[in-house]
Amino acid sequence: MDQTSAIILAISLMIIMLGMGLSLVVDDFKRIFVQPKSIIIGLVNQIIILPIVAYILASTFSLQPEISVGLMILAACPGGPTSNLISHLAKADTALSVTLTAFSSFITILTIPFIVNFALESFLDKSNVIQLDVLQTLLQILLIVIIPITIGMYIRNKKESFALKMGKPVRIASGILLVVIILGLIIKEKETLVTSFEEAGLVVVILNLFVMFFAYYSAKLFKINNKRSLSIAIESGIQNGTLGITVAVVLLNNSTFALVSALYGVLMFISASIAIYLGAKQKNYPN
Repeated sequence: MDQTSAIILAISLMIIMLGMGLSLVVDDFKRIFVQPKSIIIGLVNQIIILPIVAYILASTFSLQPEISVGLMILAACPGGPTSNLISHLAKADTALSVTLTAFSSFITILTIPFIVNFALESFLDKSNVIQLDVLQTLLQILLIVIIPITIGMYIRNKKESFALKMGKPVRIASGILLVVIILGLIIKEKETLVTSFEEAGLVVVILNLFVMFFAYYSAKLFKINNKRSLSIAIESGIQNGTLGITVAVVLLNNSTFALVSALYGVLMFISASIAIYLGAKQKNYPN
């Protein structure tokens, strides 16, 4: 993508993150003291287990290097606003989902540069290896992700009625922006899209479903109730694909790396539908 497209993409993600900030309050961060076990298990699954599983899949399947890197970029990303909506529709613990999204968004500004650099060194030909500047990447993610979230939270704190009123329009705008971003990437990479789908589609679905399955049962292993376990599963499996596209296009200047995140933006609705269906069946969520 050209520089103008990259700027538009970055601004779009900032709007999406601003919308997420409008839904957050300080109590979401205090929740770690109330539900530490649920939050810690959720973060471990998302920030540690997910990239490990992605690396194993990328190493096991015969993927193109760019697809492998794209898979790792996706796995390095935090949960996004979509996971909160899916948790709500699945009648899971939406408050826990929002809290995990908030914490993972802040934590991954530190982990993304290292995971992405590891992927670049692991899967690209040594003569073609590029590296993210860690400090510059931290600052860019801070600008694109954290600052808009913080502004959204500030608005929510000072003008709660306005924030609540704007929440729905911003979520709708965010959804439209996500569709436009994915369509734009598909149009630009249409020549390689079919090959990429054939190669990466199955791997993306396996990653998504396996991590959600693992996260749910790891939570149950620690005696976390069904409602929170389902939120942990959704949050671990539904990633911020828009951020993945942004890392690939804006930070690495390589739209091929973004194809996995674009495919994921479509394929994640398979697991989302399963989660919503299973959640709707468990009305009372027994412990």
